[in-house]
Amino acid sequence: MSELLKKYDIPAPRYTSYPTVPYWDQSPTTEQWLQHIRQTIQINNSSWSLYLHMPFCETLCTFCGCNTSITKDHGKEAPYVKVLLKELDLYLAQVPELKTIPLKQIHLGGGSPTFFSAASLDELLSGLFSKVSKAKSEFEGAIEVDPRRTQKEQLEVLKKWGFNRISLGVQDFHPEVQRLVNRIQPFEVTERVTLEARSLGFDSINFDLIYGLAKQTPESIEDTTLKTIQLRPDRIALYSLAIVPWIKPQQKLFKDEDLPKGEEKRKLYEIARDLLLKNDYVEIGMDHFALKKDALYKKSQNKELHRNFMGYTDQKTDLLLGLGVSAISETPFSFHQNEKVLNVYEQKVNKDQLPTLRGHVLNEEDKIQRVKILKFMTEYEVNLDQEEEVEVKDFLKEMFKDDLITIKEHRLILLEKGKPFLRNAAMFFDKRLKKATPLTRVFSQSI
Repeated sequence: MSELLKKYDIPAPRYTSYPTVPYWDQSPTTEQWLQHIRQTIQINNSSWSLYLHMPFCETLCTFCGCNTSITKDHGKEAPYVKVLLKELDLYLAQVPELKTIPLKQIHLGGGSPTFFSAASLDELLSGLFSKVSKAKSEFEGAIEVDPRRTQKEQLEVLKKWGFNRISLGVQDFHPEVQRLVNRIQPFEVTERVTLEARSLGFDSINFDLIYGLAKQTPESIEDTTLKTIQLRPDRIALYSLAIVPWIKPQQKLFKDEDLPKGEEKRKLYEIARDLLLKNDYVEIGMDHFALKKDALYKKSQNKELHRNFMGYTDQKTDLLLGLGVSAISETPFSFHQNEKVLNVYEQKVNKDQLPTLRGHVLNEEDKIQRVKILKFMTEYEVNLDQEEEVEVKDFLKEMFKDDLITIKEHRLILLEKGKPFLRNAAMFFDKRLKKATPLTRVFSQSI
């Protein structure tokens, strides 16, 4: 496995969308975007999903690649809640059907949503659910939390409004690693939030872990993984540190000699993955692991897993509406991203304008390849047409030689041994990448 990880550790997209963001080239106008929402509802009005981006953090974690606003001024909470609800009102005025179609999933991401007090979260959710209709069954409310800033009162508010899934930012338990990434978070802090969430009845608890952080060692990643297993989260996301200093300048603070690279970094991944697999976790898609009792595992077994900008999810809707600064939305016809600068986003919404920054209108080829990539990323197999069956044998010939993939009954199948190389195999279906390889580095390493 070590040799294979070394061989296939190349820059590759993560495929949370197709086309991938660097290849977005035809942004929808605001009216086009609204029309695509209406078209999606006409095709399927059974449910929709909502993502709210909450950008504030009190401190900057140096590994972070998210759109954040660093501040200790909690006076920013109330105005931001107000602008989020106003943005929702702008959509409801243009697409009133959203008031009655069941909202199946809501996800609060960041930044750190638990920067917001229990009172602010209550105001946001009470305002939101007074405007839309929550699905009566299979509703999922999920939130990403910073355990250092999370109190039981916040969890109680979330539970009151039907939230049932919580994702804890953990990254690593080693004190020196935490110091270097500017995130001091003792094990006991993570343990407290985990136990409080369980006591309140949250159905699914996820931990985010990162390998490749400064000063991580085989011993420290083993300790972090074993401590994670001790707390027994239902899901685990094991991410590679994406070194993208051209996007996130704070990563320039890392000393080159402190960062595990190449074989050293790949070894960290192997240690964590092996420990998880030996302790009842099942590998789901890419980077994700789940216990068999979790819905993510059950949906993957039933071929009902979905993937979008939030990663893997056990809920699928054709319409994902993103609210908040930099939030991304999607329909089968296009992607849409809000303004990424906080004051520009707020100014537009307060002027009764949808805060469109950019997006991408899918052409017919995009739509076909998007379906294929999504199916492959969630089910490990996809049908091939006659032309693809010939081409794939050349494009992925090394993966065939290494017994990572196979073709059976005109289907490309990722074998168990090939699961760590899902991104590599999915690149075959990326026609935009084949036509125009980026001249500069835009994707993180695959391992």
